[in-house]
Formats: sequence, structure tokens, C-alpha cells
Amino acid sequence: MKKEPIKNSNKWTVTFVVAPEVEAASVAVMGDFNDWSADAGAMQRCKDGFWAKTIRFEPGTYRYRFLADGEHWLNDPDADGYEPSGYGTDNCLLVVG
Repeated sequence: MKKEPIKNSNKWTVTFVVAPEVEAASVAVMGDFNDWSADAGAMQRCKDGFWAKTIRFEPGTYRYRFLADGEHWLNDPDADGYEPSGYGTDNCLLVVG
């Protein structure tokens, strides 16, 4: 994950990354910032095999996870932390600002 402040703004860009070892036809980053929408969080496969998606955020704490092929949930090893999701697994935490 890469976080960068946007000049002359209180917003930040965050680039989420999933390693190429994740064998999937599609990967999405889903969280409370996009209503857990796979369509809104669809990631692009890069030439180096990594999956990536850049999103703008206001300062705050957000919950998210990755979804591979619409059925396999993955946590981000680069998350700022983790908390119970209420479904027997953990959500990743993103802290911006």
C-alpha cells in the first residue's frame, strides 16, 4: 500500500496492491469507503503481475478487504491494523492522515 498527500488538499491518494502470487481472474478492494462494492473497487492487473487500485481519501480510519474471483476474501499484509469483522474473520484497517 502506498499513501501520498494531495497537494493543496486535505485528501490523500492510497494505492492498494495485491501480489502476483494471487492467482485470480479478478481482484477488488472492498470496504466501508465504497459500500463494499466489488464493481467500485475493481483492481487492474499491471504488467509486472501485481493488482493495483488508487483511490482518494479524506483523513480517517477505514475498513477493507480484497476479494479474488468474487468468492475468496484476502487480507492485506500491508494494512495499518486489523479488527474483527463480526463474521469470524478480520477486516483490514487503513488510517489516512
